[in-house]
Amino acid sequence: MKQLITGIMILVSLAFIWSCKPNRTFSESEIALIPQVQKMTLGESSFKFKKSTKLVVESVDQEVIARQFAGLFEKSSGWKLQVVVGGNEGSNQVYFKTEPVMAPEGYILEVQKDRIEIKAAKPAGFFYATQTLRQLLPVEIESAQKQNNIDWLVPVVSINDNPAFKWRGFMLDVVRHFFPKEDILRMIDNLALHKINTLHLHLVDDQGWRIEIKKYPKLTEVGAWRVNHEDKPWNSRPKQQAGEKATFGGFYTQDDIKKIVAYAQSHFITVVPEIEMPAHVTCALAAYPQFSCKGGPFTVPSGGLWPITDIYCAGNDSTFLFLQDVLSEVIDLFPSKYIHVGGDEATKTEWEKCPKCKARIRTEGLKNVGELQSYFMKRMEKFVNSKGRTLLGWDEILEGGLPAEATVMSWRGMQGGIDAAKQGHDVVMTPNSYVYFDYYQGPKDQEPLAIGGYLPLSTVYTFNPVPKELNAEEAKHIIGGQANLWTEYVPTFKHVEYMTFPRIAALAEAVWSSGEVRNWESFSHRIQLFMKRYDLMGINYSKSAYAVMAKPGFDPVKKQLAVALKSELAGLEIHYTTDGSEPTNLSTTYSEPVLLDKTSTLKAVTFSDGIPVGKSMTQSFNMNKATVKPVKYVIPYSENYPGSGEYTLVNGVRGSTSHSDGEWQAWEGKNMEVVIDLQQATEIHTISVGSLQNIGAWIFLPRKMEYFVSNDGVNFKKVAEKVNEADPLSGENQLKDFTVEFTPVSANFVKVIAYNLGKASKGHMGAGQNAWMFIDEIAVE
Repeated sequence: MKQLITGIMILVSLAFIWSCKPNRTFSESEIALIPQVQKMTLGESSFKFKKSTKLVVESVDQEVIARQFAGLFEKSSGWKLQVVVGGNEGSNQVYFKTEPVMAPEGYILEVQKDRIEIKAAKPAGFFYATQTLRQLLPVEIESAQKQNNIDWLVPVVSINDNPAFKWRGFMLDVVRHFFPKEDILRMIDNLALHKINTLHLHLVDDQGWRIEIKKYPKLTEVGAWRVNHEDKPWNSRPKQQAGEKATFGGFYTQDDIKKIVAYAQSHFITVVPEIEMPAHVTCALAAYPQFSCKGGPFTVPSGGLWPITDIYCAGNDSTFLFLQDVLSEVIDLFPSKYIHVGGDEATKTEWEKCPKCKARIRTEGLKNVGELQSYFMKRMEKFVNSKGRTLLGWDEILEGGLPAEATVMSWRGMQGGIDAAKQGHDVVMTPNSYVYFDYYQGPKDQEPLAIGGYLPLSTVYTFNPVPKELNAEEAKHIIGGQANLWTEYVPTFKHVEYMTFPRIAALAEAVWSSGEVRNWESFSHRIQLFMKRYDLMGINYSKSAYAVMAKPGFDPVKKQLAVALKSELAGLEIHYTTDGSEPTNLSTTYSEPVLLDKTSTLKAVTFSDGIPVGKSMTQSFNMNKATVKPVKYVIPYSENYPGSGEYTLVNGVRGSTSHSDGEWQAWEGKNMEVVIDLQQATEIHTISVGSLQNIGAWIFLPRKMEYFVSNDGVNFKKVAEKVNEADPLSGENQLKDFTVEFTPVSANFVKVIAYNLGKASKGHMGAGQNAWMFIDEIAVE
């Protein structure tokens, strides 16, 4: 009996000692907050959530936010945390306290080892505080399944946070490909985690009308549907033929819209609708051709359309009545301050021919069709303003004169935004060079098909919405920034997620965090931890930032090709092989440029903690007699496309079909003439030159190549030529080698002249404009 009592006492003592054991202290490297907070002081110990932890709030608004937070716990822990309205301050609780003198979206989060306190002036501040608290919890909080044996600890910390910009946006094009309501709600959930507060829905474009308008039912009966040509390239899809049924598409009912808007509001996201005008409206004209200049008929295109000539008739008053009716229903559905009316890429050839439009120009005293578009936008702005809203448009609305109170969304770089801000207009910066998420984000050969371009995670992170050209007063008109995802090449919502995440995290930090707290190396570490949340949330995010990139160079001492390897994300090991075998964690660890003196296949992979995290990079290096030999450019290449430097044409690396992959040099409207110094008398018999055609990007194959040899670099003898007899408009995107063989000859120098097409051919969208010519590699054997 005595032994039993002694045993019980020991167990009780151990339990007491264990209960008194302090919660663990976190290091800063364990905390992965995105976007980075403005001020954070990390303390010792931590707060532990228990089943008995209470969420104590002051108001109904706070209660809604607290219950959302409690919902995360219910799914992942099985606990239903109690939410108490009007309770007293105490321990083992998260206490919501109104602090009136704070910014609307700002908050203070104080985590102590026995309680948590959140202070904010407005509901938005409390909501963002709970998102930060969510990110301080173990990643398992994101699980939809109950997680066992988790210590729900939050580090003791003091955070004072507030966004740098009031517009933190994401645009989703639901026209080129339609995504149902459930997908939009899921996107809202995921955007809220990143403190994004604006969802811009691109609801109208040539390829579809996506919102129910009760007064004009044909907009969705006809305009929402197109022929299913998803098996064909986007820019090579035929027009709808007689008898073909339009079955591909969809639209949101007004009830759908109400649910989306309400759900977004509960996550402190404003939904901004975009109703395109005066162009990008073929879908509307297919339904109601009477609002066009030429009267139709029109069909909804199933793919690319360029130039954008289908346009509303600006000379017809009924057009404006129609659009006012449409916008009246839209405004009733969306409480957003801003109504986006597009205004971009309008080709006005129909206006130039239309008698009614020409009459409008005369009657209104306008100079040209550019001013007619300004008249169109100003007239629509008066209506939008009469409803208590603000007109928002792409930067083309600057042309011909900006509507008086309009806000500009600058997408063609920063200049439109700069001009608008200098005129005293508010601006949302969304330049394609930083925030167009339809661009490739990794090596093209490892990525799904995209529209083109190259926008890696690190480039998005460098986005600063405020250009240096603005003074302090003008900069106040930059209200924020936004990422745009156009979906011509994004057919599924899984693909939407792939193109959006993790780049939206970089955008979120660019528009929330001040420059003083932003740091790529820190973000690079935090996003790798954050991806574990994406895993548990089931987000189909891209891992392109883990990819290895190879940059060929020249070692002047050893006179060999020297290949530098790197990955975007910091803190990773790169392992590589040069024999074509797949790298493992036992393969050579990269520390300095890899030297190559023979034809090789270089493979490399990033590793974290001994585990491969990226896709295997494969790069072939074809060594020949011109490899890393000096190149003289008689006609310089365009500074916009310098390739990888002075050895681009002789680095042994072939370019891909992406003209922006860093392996192409380009000449705009000019010929290429280069001389390669072989550095000694060399017998040669073959010269091959690689080129690219991408007519959508105005890139055409050379019309002819000429090949010369010389012993002194002054006097050259022509040894061959190659004429390109193919139609310049044939083949949308292709690689072509111009290879010639000739009687062996000894030469010290090789000269190649590639003849540019000069101007884009008749029948091309850029007919008469300078043609581009892209060259990637000159091989000599």
